Amino acid sequence: IRDELGDLLVQVVFQARIAEEAGNFAFADIAQSITAKMIRRHPHIFGDAAERSADEQRQAWEDMKARERAAKKQTGVLDDVATTLPPMTRAVKLQKRAARLLFDWTDPKPVMDKVLEELDEVNAELTADTINPEHLQGEIGDLLFAGINLARKSNIDPDEALAQTNRKFTRRFQYLEATAAAQQTTLDDTDLDTMEQWWQSAKHDDNSSSP
Repeated sequence: IRDELGDLLVQVVFQARIAEEAGNFAFADIAQSITAKMIRRHPHIFGDAAERSADEQRQAWEDMKARERAAKKQTGVLDDVATTLPPMTRAVKLQKRAARLLFDWTDPKPVMDKVLEELDEVNAELTADTINPEHLQGEIGDLLFAGINLARKSNIDPDEALAQTNRKFTRRFQYLEATAAAQQTTLDDTDLDTMEQWWQSAKHDDNSSSP
């Protein structure tokens, strides 16, 4: 951790030095900026504001963020959600930001209905007489966005859920490779029906070993 924090610090110092040479700001200005932001965003901790409930703090936070966006000439609630974030992370942040203004479902059930609706729309694109790649991409994107929303409403981290599935897929695929090797063959020389049978065996072994 110490070494990694050092790597992070050298980047901050490096960028600060570049900015200082350009006459923009120095390292001390960075420290002053974050100090001012912490005080501004948490007056109930660092200032004289009264102690707040969770709902009061959430509303105060939204009010403060709105003022900051206005100062930056950003008028939309979603304007400061970074476009450089990984798409899944940004989707969660966009959904959470909208949810703060009550643009959200109350429970996972209607989100599941939305997932099924989006799946039907993907199917319609795939079964059309002529497949439009741009339309198909848009519908699959909608399906993924709805799936991420379902995870969020179910209190599941979609990144961790996908990471878990990646590990599961890897484990089961390696079972296929090991099974082929035990039979002195390779997956290249194994037909799809046989691989599907082995895959079902891998799933069964997975489920049997699950707590």
